Amino acid sequence: MHIKEQWNRLDPVTQQWFIENPGCVILPRTITAVFNKETAENAACDQHGGTVLTDEDRNFIQAKAHRTKPANSGYRFFDAVGH
Repeated sequence: MHIKEQWNRLDPVTQQWFIENPGCVILPRTITAVFNKETAENAACDQHGGTVLTDEDRNFIQAKAHRTKPANSGYRFFDAVGH
């Protein structure tokens, strides 16, 4: 795959999936299919339809995830006043 080169061709929902799953080593077949459709690539698939990400792809996704602030879910693990 060439995620870095194709990033701007991915729709925001697909980009968000990658950002929320930065530790993924093998893309599920559904994400592989979406990636191939959105980019017109033909990423190699394993027998289950998934795709093994290269080190370069994983590093790119992890960097994107690191730079992106998580959405504010309203849940706070620590309260500011210590409750």
